[in-house]
Amino acid sequence: MKKVLIGGFVSLIGSIWAMAIVFFAVGNLTDQWHTPPGRFLTTISEQYLMVPFVLAVVCVIVGLAIMAIEYFRKEK
Repeated sequence: MKKVLIGGFVSLIGSIWAMAIVFFAVGNLTDQWHTPPGRFLTTISEQYLMVPFVLAVVCVIVGLAIMAIEYFRKEK
């Protein structure tokens, strides 16, 4: 049960962090961008927020993985 709480907390922190970056990027969209990465990812990279955004997404994925592993683990 303790690991489920840790996974939920990590996932929650990562999602709050990612949403803060998304709200900031949407409020400060760039005027010029190239088609492949798109306007949103160009804005994130121009504001030097790509590393924190990737870390936030990794936190969400790790938290969900911890919760999924603990959900399917057999109790002794």
